[in-house]
Amino acid sequence: MPFRVQAGGFRVKWHSFIRLLKNMSSSVSSKTRYWVLALAAIVLDQWSKWAVLSSFQYRERVNVIPSFFDLTLVYNPGAAFSFLADQGGWQKYFFLVLAVAVSAYLVRAIFRDEFAALGKIGAAMIIGGALGNVIDRLIHGHVVDFLLFYWQNWFYPAFNIADSFICVGAVLAVLDNIVHRKDSKKT
Repeated sequence: MPFRVQAGGFRVKWHSFIRLLKNMSSSVSSKTRYWVLALAAIVLDQWSKWAVLSSFQYRERVNVIPSFFDLTLVYNPGAAFSFLADQGGWQKYFFLVLAVAVSAYLVRAIFRDEFAALGKIGAAMIIGGALGNVIDRLIHGHVVDFLLFYWQNWFYPAFNIADSFICVGAVLAVLDNIVHRKDSKKT
């Protein structure tokens, strides 16, 4: 069973969850696994943000790995790396519409089989991450970020699980495109 509730809380057995995604019955739509992945991204993202919001004060930091990684609570009204964060509020609606439009395009692309399997996994990850951040914008008016990596005086901007899904999904989509571009040149 991929999920288990125990005394310490909710636990995910990732290897079982991945096996579940891979082994979905062929009688179920071949695209169901991608919607499950997108939904899992949204749930994991929102659960992690709920845990941080209920445990941290704004800008509080807890060191996890000395001189490398902290958990924190910061708000981002902009996009990745706080892009356009200081623009007075219009960007909230811009990024909300952009995320919904990109997600709609990717849903259509998955349905039309415009990607191979790797691209579909990437698209599902982008959809889940984008919609996770859309939920934040609708509920809070900003995105909740809490993962902070740094080394000495260098800090990577704080981010969240949704951002991670978006970035990994984008890499997978690019790899899918590269592989299939090479395949199309061979034929």
